[in-house]
Amino acid sequence: MRSLTLVGAVLIVFGIAGLVFNQFSYSENKPVLDAGPIHIKAEEEHHVAIPMIAGIVAVVAGLGMIIVSRRSA
Repeated sequence: MRSLTLVGAVLIVFGIAGLVFNQFSYSENKPVLDAGPIHIKAEEEHHVAIPMIAGIVAVVAGLGMIIVSRRSA
């Protein structure tokens, strides 16, 4: 049951991170023009929102996994 405890702890960490950081962003380079020796790229920034309910569910599920693994041990 050690793996269940580990998965529960990881879920709790990711859930808390999702609650603290409501969104994250990343950049992507896309080629705009690629004609012979000329290469032009544009940088696009994307924002991804993390729903609050997802963080709460992850924390509750992680706590549930840890409790179940301790009771069965």
